[in-house]
Formats: sequence, C-alpha cells, structure tokens
Amino acid sequence: MVIPTQELTSLSSSGTTCIGLQEWLDASLVQPASEESLNSKSSNNSTRLCPIYPGEGKHDSDRETAIGRIPVVSKNGTPLMPCRPAKARKLIAQGKAIKKRNKIGIFYLHLQFDPHIPVTQPLAIGVDPGTKYEGFSVVGTGDTVVNIMSEAITWVKRKVEQRRNARKARRKRNTRRRKNKKNRIANQRRLPPSTRARWDVKLRIIKQLCTIIPIQNVVVEDIQAVTKKRHHKRWNTNFSPLEVGKWYFYSELQKLKLNVILAQGNETQQLRQHFGLHKKKSKSQPIFETHCVDAWVLAAATTRAKFPTTISIYYITPLQFHRRQLHRFQFAKGGIKRRYGGTLSLGLKKGTLVTHKTLGLCYIGGNLKNRLSLHCLKTGKRLTQNAKKEDCTILTRISLRTQFLSPLHSEYS
Repeated sequence: MVIPTQELTSLSSSGTTCIGLQEWLDASLVQPASEESLNSKSSNNSTRLCPIYPGEGKHDSDRETAIGRIPVVSKNGTPLMPCRPAKARKLIAQGKAIKKRNKIGIFYLHLQFDPHIPVTQPLAIGVDPGTKYEGFSVVGTGDTVVNIMSEAITWVKRKVEQRRNARKARRKRNTRRRKNKKNRIANQRRLPPSTRARWDVKLRIIKQLCTIIPIQNVVVEDIQAVTKKRHHKRWNTNFSPLEVGKWYFYSELQKLKLNVILAQGNETQQLRQHFGLHKKKSKSQPIFETHCVDAWVLAAATTRAKFPTTISIYYITPLQFHRRQLHRFQFAKGGIKRRYGGTLSLGLKKGTLVTHKTLGLCYIGGNLKNRLSLHCLKTGKRLTQNAKKEDCTILTRISLRTQFLSPLHSEYS
C-alpha cells in the first residue's frame, strides 16, 4: 500500500524546495515553435496575459472561450484532444459526433469515426486536497479544459459509529440468535472506512476524466499531517489517517500509469503569486478562486500555460446512500417496522440517472407503495414521490451529482 518516496517526482528540479521553484519561475514560459497550443487564437495574442470572460468582448469567440474546451473521444473510446464549442456544434450538426455525459456528469463528444493519425498534447491535472472541499483542474499547453470543485465525504465516520452501536445493542438483547462470527478484519492492514471513502472520491473523479481526456501528469499538493513530538515516529509516518490516505492515493494513481508529481504548500502559494491569481478566504464559495485556482497553478507549472482561459467550474456533490437497516432506531406506532435504507428502488439502483416524461433529467432516490422518488440533478431536492417506473427512461448510474456554474459571480467577471 505504501510506496517509496523516490518513485514520485517533485515539482521543482532540485526536489520540492523553493530554490528549484525559483529557477522555474525565472525560466521562459514561451513554448517551442514545434508545439502547437490548444487555443491557437490565444497563443497568437502574446500581449494579452489575462483570461477572457463573458462580457469582455463582442465576438462570439470570446464568449466561447469562457465555456472551456469540449472533451472528445474516438469511435472506439480513445480520448482525443478537446475541441472548441464551435467545432463541437459543427460536428454534431454534420452527424459526425453525438452528445454524451460520463459518470460524473461531464459533457463530451463521441465521434462516429476514428481519426487516421490522432495527435495528443501533454495534459496535466492539478489536485488541491481539502478537508471539506477539493479542487481539480485539467490544463493544456495553452487552454484550460475543465475545472472541478468537489465536496468531500464527511459522513462515513458517523455512519460507521451508528452501525457499531446498533450491532452492540442487537447482540446484547436477551433473544435467540446465532453465535457471532470471528472478527475477520482483525490484525489486517487496511484503511479506515472514512479515510478510504474520502480518497476514493478523488480517484473516481480522476478515473472518469482519464476516460475522456488524454491526461498524462497528475500534480498533487502534498499535504502534511500534524506530527507529534518525541517518541512518536511511528505515528508520524504510518498511523496518521492523512498520511496513510495520501500514500494510498499516490499508489492507486501510479497503477493507472499516470506520472505523479508532488508540490509543497509554499510552492503553490508562490506559483499563485507568479501568475497573479488570488484565492478567496471563504472556502465554501463555489467559484474558481476558492480551490480550483490552486489546482490550476499546479497543472500550469508542468504544461507551461500562461493564464486560465476559463473559470467556469463543475460543482460535484457525492450522493449519500443509507445502508439497509435490520431494525429502526425508533419504535413505530402499532409495532409495524417500516423499511428504511438499501440500494434498490423497485429493482433499480439508487442514483440511476433517468429522463422522466414531465420532470426531465433527474435521478432515482427511494420508493413508496410501488412509486419512485425522483430528485433534482442540480440541487438534490425531491421532485416527486409518485413517479411510475414505466415513465422513466434509464440513462446511466451515477454516484456524484454535478452542476455547471458560469463565472458570472466571480471577482474576475
């Protein structure tokens, strides 16, 4: 589970130190003539070193730049270079591509043909881990492809404790029961459930992005655990959930054949100052300047991008499913125990993305009296409890709720 440190790459040439970072900041950011940037219009205008957002210009190209690039995959599913929104509309109108969304709700194009010689450029994704919110940004040599802000999973520890208390109460009752099984996970090396769930969400997002975008490098801000003084060397290296979780994350990324690059917190701050970007103090605001700005500067340090061409973000919220309870915690009137929890609703998985006849795009929640409960994809609010199964067209199963947010509420607009 734990991988050696020397297998990872640091952001600076002389290790993750400020000296190596300063050498990079002093170097030229001009790309060689043989390398073509993602956005040829932005690369030709070398005098403009600021992003283009809606309302700045009168041309349609300026407005389309704010949307970002559209991921593209070939007919056999191979990720290709993202294209402009204008080209995406042209491919759809000509019948050469169809519109799709992946498991995390990112829009992309599926071509109906395979290019003869597919050409890709080095794309990198920056990851800014956080306690409650996290940032991701995919950056090319010239353009920003996609920005993602995700909520972290924080409820697993509480749910595990509730399950443990219910199990203890059930076994202490004076009733007939089978003999309890031996603890099968005792003395085994494993991750705590809350730690694994938190880092698995990051892996799930990166895996889904790799299916539609040719990502090669992953730049992660190497967060450090709070250490203890004196005679706590074992705790400082292994016992901290933060340290164990991040090394599990690094090892899983290397299994995906991705180049993992680490950066320290002070390097992220210096990169942000170099690019002239600012970070908001309020971490809960769903805008680019809270978490995605750090992820962007980390990715731009490897691809040599000059500025973020879009600050629109995808805001992702993990769906919370309840386990099937053997008994309710509170007594019901009449002694009838109502069903609660589980992952199936009338034979369909909870979180299945469907299209309803009248409600449109939504996802399945619970069920009651042979009727489905449908929820809004953007807000998660329940739309109805009386939907018929035959009125829903099944699309795919999701575990993350995604909504696209424009930069209208950003300080850069």
